Amino acid sequence: MIVAPERVQVLVADDSAVYRKLVEQAFSETDYSIRFARSGQEAIELFSKHEFSLVITDWMMPDLTGIEVCQRIRENSKGTYTYIILLTSISEKSNVVKGLAAGADDYLTKPFDPEELLARAGVGRRIVDLHRQIETKNRLLEELALTDSLTGVPNRRAIEEWAARQLSGAARHGFPFWVVMADLDDFKRVNDSSGHEAGNTVLKRFAEILKANSRRSDICGRIGGEEFLFVLTHAERKNVETLIENIRKQFEKEEFSFGGRIVRVTASFGVCGFRGKIAPEFPHLVHQADTALYKAKNRGRNRVEFAESEAAAEELDRVATRLS
Repeated sequence: MIVAPERVQVLVADDSAVYRKLVEQAFSETDYSIRFARSGQEAIELFSKHEFSLVITDWMMPDLTGIEVCQRIRENSKGTYTYIILLTSISEKSNVVKGLAAGADDYLTKPFDPEELLARAGVGRRIVDLHRQIETKNRLLEELALTDSLTGVPNRRAIEEWAARQLSGAARHGFPFWVVMADLDDFKRVNDSSGHEAGNTVLKRFAEILKANSRRSDICGRIGGEEFLFVLTHAERKNVETLIENIRKQFEKEEFSFGGRIVRVTASFGVCGFRGKIAPEFPHLVHQADTALYKAKNRGRNRVEFAESEAAAEELDRVATRLS
């Protein structure tokens, strides 16, 4: 099956009907899709509503000049690069420099040769394609930088960036904010007895369970080794306690078959909550959750413990009591 090439969207701004027709004829047998604007203001309005790869604009128009159109486009760019060709009957070098400085990528003097216009448009098309390839790769690199490569869930950096914004919102709008530290119990035993691939399977499954129990207002991820962070917002303590207990029980029931043996693994959880007007630093809440996790480990593992003695948790309880 042959796939037709994607049509390149081009915006042409020119108040002259003659030159609009000449441009239309130049592109008539190409895979460019042309949209015309009869003034600079109309061009800006069209640009704000549609994504154009190329803009070809006249220098002299009755409302906005081509220079102003270039400047507005650069100021209002939606992120993807647009290649701008300036059409002008003014060939003085100083004016050409002025146009390029305003944001134009190229210029062509009137009257223009149709083949030269197509050639310059082709250069612009290649440059736009290169920009978009780079943008795609940058987005992929950014995603990889924020994702745990083994489990596919967010990593520590992604959680910290997300949590910092949400914690500020929690203080400003007064909604609850919870940090849950989870650690798989005796995980070294799994690696030692069944191998690292077996351990990876367990980690992936635990990440899947966390993710399945996350809402759009939450985030969960792996921060290293067998440690995971689960941050929840807009939830009261009893609901958080129920949710984490359900996750604990669900993971406890999981059966893993390694080398003909059935292996079960459990997890311990430490929880710290905040609700108030002055938000603590996120690392402080993580530390308190980690302290609660340590308590869960000391009390036999495979359990959930809250940072009851911490001021943040006490403040949360007091607010919850007043609201109930």
